[in-house]
Amino acid sequence: MSDLVPADTTEDVRTRGAGVSRQVAVLPVGSFEQHGAFLPLATDTLVACAVAREIAGAYPVHLLPPVTISCSHEHAAWPGTVSISSVTLHAVVRDIAASLRRSGVDALVVVNGHGGNYVLGNVVQESSARGERMALFPAPEDWEEARERAGVVTSLLTDMHAGEIETSILLHAHPEMLRPGYETSDFVADDRRHLLTLGMSGYTDSGVIGRPSLGSAEKGKELLASLADSFGAYFSTLTSADEGADG
Repeated sequence: MSDLVPADTTEDVRTRGAGVSRQVAVLPVGSFEQHGAFLPLATDTLVACAVAREIAGAYPVHLLPPVTISCSHEHAAWPGTVSISSVTLHAVVRDIAASLRRSGVDALVVVNGHGGNYVLGNVVQESSARGERMALFPAPEDWEEARERAGVVTSLLTDMHAGEIETSILLHAHPEMLRPGYETSDFVADDRRHLLTLGMSGYTDSGVIGRPSLGSAEKGKELLASLADSFGAYFSTLTSADEGADG
């Protein structure tokens, strides 16, 4: 359970906070949506938690439990998918950030595991404009660096859903969660210009867009290591004395 839910006690948090000049919390945001026949509905949550856990192993951050249901409306055609509105997700993240600030943690990094959570960018933009310390991680550039370092063959455009990256991370972090079939489920649909109108079902019957057959545990390990390295710039920005306001 510590892979998904932090095992910290209140004293652990107190001790960590006493050793840093500015506290930074990390909030994984996943989803509960179809990922083909071989990856679990909770894949995005597992990925976000794996990234956040890697960060927490390298930096003195306050690791939070994940938000497990988010904006998965484009996957509604498949059984098991559950969504909340963008307004609700916006409010949840803002409320969490406000609660953290009241307890002395004035910087929040949202680790997003689901590409459809477009509203998280708005949350961070609006919070930053108010002088609050918030960041969204990973950026596309961080994923691209991780992809190259890990030897992921599929481009970020092609590796859209349940593909090489997600399969690799789960093969490394949660191999017990994969079902048979990822080796033969590759499907490419690079032109998805009507995705917001048609949803995923307009482009794939299986729910997969990408090449999961190329996934490996070794690639998953390197992807996470690269993202942890990339996080250093975010940590420095959020903890610098002149970034934003003091909450």
